[in-house]
Amino acid sequence: MKKKYIVSQLIVLLLATVFLSACESQPQKDGDTAHGKSEQYTCPMHPQVISSKPGKCPVCGMGLVAKEANNELIVDTSFNALLKPVNAQVIADIPLINAESGMRIFSAQAQGVVTYDSRSQVSLSSRVGGRIEKLLIKYNYQPVRKGQLVMEVYSPDLASAQRELLMLGNDEGSRDLLLKAKQRLLLLGVTPGQIEDILKSGNILYKVPVYSPANGYILEQSASLPHAGAAMTAPSGSDGAAMDEMAGSSAASAAPTRPLAAVSPVLLRAGQYVTAGQTLFTIYTSQGLIAEFALSSAISSRIKSGQKLLFYAGNDKETMASGQIGLIQPVLRSGESFTLARVYLPGKNLTPGQLLTANIPIVFQNGLWLDKKAVWQTGSKSIVFKRQGKVLVPMKVKAGAVVDGMVQILSDIQDWKVASNASYLIDSESFIKDNSLVEN
Repeated sequence: MKKKYIVSQLIVLLLATVFLSACESQPQKDGDTAHGKSEQYTCPMHPQVISSKPGKCPVCGMGLVAKEANNELIVDTSFNALLKPVNAQVIADIPLINAESGMRIFSAQAQGVVTYDSRSQVSLSSRVGGRIEKLLIKYNYQPVRKGQLVMEVYSPDLASAQRELLMLGNDEGSRDLLLKAKQRLLLLGVTPGQIEDILKSGNILYKVPVYSPANGYILEQSASLPHAGAAMTAPSGSDGAAMDEMAGSSAASAAPTRPLAAVSPVLLRAGQYVTAGQTLFTIYTSQGLIAEFALSSAISSRIKSGQKLLFYAGNDKETMASGQIGLIQPVLRSGESFTLARVYLPGKNLTPGQLLTANIPIVFQNGLWLDKKAVWQTGSKSIVFKRQGKVLVPMKVKAGAVVDGMVQILSDIQDWKVASNASYLIDSESFIKDNSLVEN
């Protein structure tokens, strides 16, 4: 009996143990539901993005989806450094280069034009006020000779001065006043021979002839001279635009008989009124010619007065001529800011309006240099791609001159390894978020 009792107690204890084990193995309610936690949302393409409400992925813009219970995604954070957008970094296998240092000597090209020397110009003005009765100048750059009649001006003041001369000429007691009357007519442009004819004949001249005071080409005061700004290509955002070669005109002629500048009709017409002392025309002599070369800001800072250069006219590269810079002048013309280098051309067989191309030696004592392909010019800044670990990161640098396919880098990038072709790494539809470089 006692054995049966012990066996029954053991069976009851075993059943109780099994029952308690079964109760503990029953699935509990979801912890999130039990605690009332809100549902979480994630991006199918970027599982590291987790949000507590529906929306869009900040990386790719896809809609967020609800995370399934008991099926949470495991994020491998070891790829976070490589999962950045292409406008922040680029993963590419491209040759890397280092910036070159040392002194560089380049031959910079500058475009220019032959024009008249303003020091040898002669102004032509009317000595009396009145109306233009006759005008013999029909177009700008018309050749004139010294003493050639240019126009005739009717002047009431001239007629009044001649009447005074005739009245004093008949009065023998007014010799001093007669001399002053003659002097007045001389100042009004009447020649001594004409004054004697007036006293002998008693006839009044109502027209004052205006003669050319020099040989050369006559130009209306409102017309413009050929200048270097017309020979330049438009400067663009980079300084290298001034280095580009430009197609020129034909070779220089043997004798400067006619300027190549654009010929335009004279706006001054017969019947118009002029005032005394008004400058109407300017006469430029072909003996005083200059060449004006337009320089970019990066090149002009390294040019000095007295520096020598070589230039040729048009496309005739075989016929080179030497010159010396006589004047460096900053110019603001048509909203464009640049620098003019003036070269005086005594004894050169050139014609005003002819296009010239000059080769100027430029010496750079310091700075680092990169191939032009390695620098991406956005217009307002310069970008290079620097190797950082396994990726290439866009970095902003300070660029200087652009000559012979090389870009001067003024930032300290001597220890950098940069991509050899920056444009190959540019995503054309994205904006480059560069990392600003602190200049030294």
